[in-house]
Amino acid sequence: MKETRVKTGHIKVNVAVTEEQDPKATIVFIHGFPFNKNIWKQQMVALPEHIQGIAYDVRGHGKTSSGHGYFSVDQFANDLLNLIKFLKLKNVILCGISMGGYIALRATESSPETASGLILCDTNSMAEGNEGKLNRFAQIETIMSKDLQAFTDAFVKKIFSRDTLQKKPKVVDFIRQVILQNKEKNICATLLALASRTDTTVFLDSIKVPTLIIRGEQDQIISHEQVEILHQHIKKSTFSLIPESGHLPNLENPEQFNAILNEYLTKNFLS
Repeated sequence: MKETRVKTGHIKVNVAVTEEQDPKATIVFIHGFPFNKNIWKQQMVALPEHIQGIAYDVRGHGKTSSGHGYFSVDQFANDLLNLIKFLKLKNVILCGISMGGYIALRATESSPETASGLILCDTNSMAEGNEGKLNRFAQIETIMSKDLQAFTDAFVKKIFSRDTLQKKPKVVDFIRQVILQNKEKNICATLLALASRTDTTVFLDSIKVPTLIIRGEQDQIISHEQVEILHQHIKKSTFSLIPESGHLPNLENPEQFNAILNEYLTKNFLS
């Protein structure tokens, strides 16, 4: 696996790419808020032969620059499409978790011909309601009036399952460190972007590509009803529930997550 930075538009994007000589398809991993591409390492190293893996840091996260500093999910989606075009990728599968799912859906809505497959993990298609917006604003207030550590402490308790919090301290500490590597202003800008995101539900019926929908069984952020909307409206979709997992099943139960992911890839792109 190699890591590089590429200039697309007015930002430099940090990208990790697996060494695959003759890929039949490329899966692009899109992380959630407020993480970076490293949350996908266990998936990148376990991909089937002939599937190339790419993971990148979203604008203002990890080692990707923030550009003008004004963020939106639309901007993140445009960045993704620019990256795919710059790398000249073909037969692309978009795999997004949480915010990464919002980005994948918006990119697909904007450019339907880009994705040959979708993997939507612990995400939903609806715009933020008033309660959600107020929660985002409260998180910004926590960061501004206290610090990033206070935000991180509260956030970690919400994203992980009980099992992970009790039995997997290394996973919890890893995510703590990932969050704390971000700049406070970029986290606040992303919170505003999430609060103002558009609704993509009306677009779901138009999705024609094979789609895998995944949810952690103990996810406190995305409800079963929200992912069921995705499953009901996307015609070629399958749904999998990952046990002993919260909002980040790819980290909390990577063995089962990878098995489901690779089964989808093999069935739809290698058969």
